[in-house]
This record gives sequence, C-alpha cells and structure tokens, in this order.
Amino acid sequence: MEICTNLIGELSCLKMMNIKPNFSDLSRRYKIDRHTIAKYYREGGKFIKKRKNQNSVYDKYLNEIIEILSQPGVSKVAAYQYLVGKYQDFHKNYNTFKSFTLRKNITPIKTKVEPHVRYETKPGEQLQVDWKESVKMTSKTGEVFDFNIFTATMGYSRLHLFSYSKTKTTEDFIRCTIETFRKLGGLPNHILTDNMSAVVSITNGTKFKNYKIKQFEKDIGLKIKLCKAKSPETKGKDESSNRFISWLLPYDGKFADESELISIIDKINQQVNRQSNRTTNMPPITLFSKEKEYLKPLPNKLLLESYIEGVLTQTVPSTLLVSYKGSGYSVPPKFINKRVKLIPIDNKLYIYYNELLVTVHPLSSNIFNYKNEHYKDALKIRISSKDDDSIEEMASNNLKMFDYMKK
Repeated sequence: MEICTNLIGELSCLKMMNIKPNFSDLSRRYKIDRHTIAKYYREGGKFIKKRKNQNSVYDKYLNEIIEILSQPGVSKVAAYQYLVGKYQDFHKNYNTFKSFTLRKNITPIKTKVEPHVRYETKPGEQLQVDWKESVKMTSKTGEVFDFNIFTATMGYSRLHLFSYSKTKTTEDFIRCTIETFRKLGGLPNHILTDNMSAVVSITNGTKFKNYKIKQFEKDIGLKIKLCKAKSPETKGKDESSNRFISWLLPYDGKFADESELISIIDKINQQVNRQSNRTTNMPPITLFSKEKEYLKPLPNKLLLESYIEGVLTQTVPSTLLVSYKGSGYSVPPKFINKRVKLIPIDNKLYIYYNELLVTVHPLSSNIFNYKNEHYKDALKIRISSKDDDSIEEMASNNLKMFDYMKK
C-alpha cells in the first residue's frame, strides 16, 4: 500500500507540472505494470478501484427468471410473485429483485396499455365486474385449458375477487356474481359492468337487459348499471385487476390439472389483495375491513341457491363419496361430516365447501370414483402402522377393482 501511495504521489506531482512520466522507469521501480500506471496517471493520480462481481441471492434463479420474463405479458411483479409462491427460501424483497433484473439487463416483453381516468366511489357503493376472456393455459401433461375469469373489484378498497368459469353465459354471470357476494359477505349499492352479452342484447342499436338479469336485480334488490362510452365512470379499477391475471402466465405448463389451476388462481387472488395499491398506498384487504361495514346484508340464502342450476348439497359420509346421478365421487377425509356443494359444469363435477373448491371430478358412469390421493389419505388414517409404500400398493390394487364397476 505504501508503494502505491508513493506512486500516486509522484504521478500527482508530474500531472501538476504537466510532465509526461516515464512509465517504463516507474514500472521497474514500483514493480507495477506500466499500463496500470498509465491508467493511474490518466485518472489524475487516483486509485482505480476494480469492482468485484458480487453474488446475488437471485443468481441461482437467473435462468428461470429469464425464461419467465421472456413470456409475453409477464411483468416483473408477476415473475416475483410466482417465485415467492414456488420457493419457500426465496428472498422476499421486490426492490432487490427488480435491481437484480436491471443489473442483468432482463426486461419483460411490453404489451400495449390503454389509459383510464380515475373515478372514486364511496365505501360499499360500487362493485365493478368484467370478464378476462379466453385465457389459455397448458398443464404439465400438455392438456390445454381454455377458460374465462370473472373479475370483480370493490370501488373504494380495490379488493379484487376472481372466479374461474369455463363459459360466460348469463347463468355464469349470475353464478359468479353470487360467489362474489358470498366472499364479500354482503351487497354493494350497485354493480357496474359493460355491455357484455351475458347482461344485454343489442337490437338495431338499442340495448335490452336480459330478462334473467332483470329478475335477478329484482330478487336481490340491487341495480346492475351499464358503462357509458367515453364517460369518466369507467370500469378502470376492475380492468386494472386484469393486469394481475398476468401473474398466472408464469404457471403455464407447471400445473397438474384443473383443480390445481383453480387453486393457483385463488392463491394469486390472495397475493393481489395483500399488495399495496398504488393509488391508496394500502393493501385492498386492509381498506376492505372498513368498506365491509357499508355493505348491505346478503339476500335469503335459499333465494341465492335457486339461481345456481343443478346445485346439490350433501353431508360427506365416512366412505368419502358424495353422490351425483347414481355415482359416488370422493373428497379428502378432512371433509367427513361436513356439508359440501356439488355443481356440475361441462361434464365435470365441482365440489365446494363454503367458497373453497375441494376437488373436481370428470362425470363418470363408474359407481365409485375415488381420487388416488383421497383414498391413500383415508388408508393412512385407518392403517397408521403401514409405511407409505404399503399404503400406495394397497390403494392402487383396490382402486383397480373399482374401475370395472359400472352403472
């Protein structure tokens, strides 16, 4: 260090006197490469600090981050939230993650964003709803799921609620709206939506509300208002929720089946509501705790149930099998003696406990339809002395016998 200090001092003096140094002579005397000394001199006699390559907590995820952000529509926030959900030890600091991507020059593929003016509402006043249409996701096995997401946003708190739906008919709109009311625990003053075909028909330029929608409004005592073109009262808050659907994209090709896909949507929904809103600077779930006080009570439960066609409610027996059209369909053992709802949609049976989707079964002519994991969990409880391999073998053998039992 003393040699370098002396060298820097000598170079500084030569610089002040405007004398060009003899770099070869200085190199011999100080045992430092002449090119390095020349750099010292050009820098005005200053040390040249070499930056060390600093290791980052995100280095081991580099290739995966590049892969995720190479998908069109995936934002940095979406990539971050996906990795937080996937890895328990993932470093949870978005600013650090963002700095890492900037340092590595990793940028998402930008999509066009349209402007929306802001329109503020009072607590409990408005629920904005819309469809995110024709979302396509591929499972691990290559099966393609084409579905829609019903998005609902409370105007004051910005609380977002997502509902999975295979189709977007009038019946789907009503079903998803009822699901939203149940999750909210009450009714807003009114609903705001656009001129979607599930709500209105247009003939010769004139809009007509669907008769089922009119009846639904009367039954629940709530108005469904339609957006006016070029009006400041737009669905901007709900449409902003659509950007959170981009958080789904990193999961493409990484889920097993429809049931897991719906669980992922629910998980993202929770993440969305815990994240601070850029306008309010507060998480929606926090603001909603205040807004909930302004909601109107839910209508009669039987009235709401009457709008969901084909819904059955059953208590889960010890066999785990709930019955639909002569066939039994399994649920996990923890739901024994609990009341679940059976909702058939598009040749599949969706089984709910309150608002939680328990499982999804394809409709079948088999008398018994056990899912392997449900059956194994039950055996583990009944025969706790057996090891996992024995339980697996026993479950496999028994389930093969059920495959031959048709109605």
